[in-house]
Amino acid sequence: MARTETAVDARACREALLANLAHVLAMPQATLAPVIAALFAGGHVLLEGPPGIGKTLLARTLARSIDGVFRRIQFTNDLMPADVVGAAVWRQDLGRFVLQRGPLFANVVIADEINRSSPRTLSCLLEAMEAGSVSIEGRTMELGRPFLVLATRNPIEFHGTYPVPEAALDRFLVRVELGYPPSDDELGLYLGVEPESRLADLQPVVGREDLLRLQAATAAVHVSEPIAAYALRVAQATRAHADVQLGASPRAAMAWLRAARANALLDGRDHVVPDDLKALAVPALAHRVFARGGADATAILQDVLRGVDVPL
Repeated sequence: MARTETAVDARACREALLANLAHVLAMPQATLAPVIAALFAGGHVLLEGPPGIGKTLLARTLARSIDGVFRRIQFTNDLMPADVVGAAVWRQDLGRFVLQRGPLFANVVIADEINRSSPRTLSCLLEAMEAGSVSIEGRTMELGRPFLVLATRNPIEFHGTYPVPEAALDRFLVRVELGYPPSDDELGLYLGVEPESRLADLQPVVGREDLLRLQAATAAVHVSEPIAAYALRVAQATRAHADVQLGASPRAAMAWLRAARANALLDGRDHVVPDDLKALAVPALAHRVFARGGADATAILQDVLRGVDVPL
């Protein structure tokens, strides 16, 4: 398939996914767009927001929409790595050990409250996200394809939570902040059909093989030298900003470009334009920029973007 035809195909898939998500969830498209970009880029998503606003429902709806296997992991301080990846279990009836796969063996995984887990278990999850595989009893096993983790974390002031290290946050392609729905949408939830009933009736709109093909096409989206130079200038500006303790690293900028490639393909193009980068600057960079003295990373990024010349 030609590159332009693939781009049009991706745009149609995005519209179908957004329609499925809107059928179940009361979330604006602007909030969902970075999640879909991460899905097509083969990255993972950090979801933040108060309980009860549909984070798990979002993951389940995505899994149903791509005809994928869904699993949920509730992170607690006593969760062990074997509870996440699996282990060899003795079967008395067979007289031997049998490999028991953990909940990571799925296409879409919701990792709830990752900042309640021990560093060892969190590290196990992050390594699996990075490699797309796990090692059990010395045997390397591939995880699902496609493989998407949507992780949630509670605010640090919640009881029993721990800070998530900077290196751990860097494993997430985008961070999405979810809030309460607008009043009209929330009222519609109360008056309409239960979201669970809508989810039960939902049909897949993108096959897993089609999604894998489009993920491969995302990596081939063209980034010109002026666009790459613009990303470099923004990254350097975050490092020089007076309110920033730790700015965007080269790996952060590369992740930003990766998300922008997906945004371009989903918009029907085979090349990245400045608007792709601007649309995903906050979701892709805010959790990778660490501010001084309680300053807001989102506000800093917006300030940086205003001060950096955009290529024509």
